[in-house]
Amino acid sequence: MNAVMFLAQRLSAGVLGIAIAVHLGTILYAVRGGLTAGEILGRTQGNLGFALFYAIFVVAVAVHAPIGLRNIVVEWTRWRGRSLDIAMACVMALLLWLGLRAVYAVYA
Repeated sequence: MNAVMFLAQRLSAGVLGIAIAVHLGTILYAVRGGLTAGEILGRTQGNLGFALFYAIFVVAVAVHAPIGLRNIVVEWTRWRGRSLDIAMACVMALLLWLGLRAVYAVYA
């Protein structure tokens, strides 16, 4: 299981690296262009490409963060076992739910 989590965290880190670069580049482009938040929202609403990009971003975060958090908890505490795995699965589910809700709110 540790090998699977190691691979999942590394793959999600690669996706996050690209997604963050694209996200920041988009922000810089929009700000330099003088776009307001309302204008940006107007351009993203109904845009399936933006929705898919940010959905992938959210999934990568939801995979990456709980694995890292789990490793920190294992290093700093005595918490181990199934209860920790369940707690991290709940963190993952929460990140997915909140993130995908935000993506939908911007898309719809």
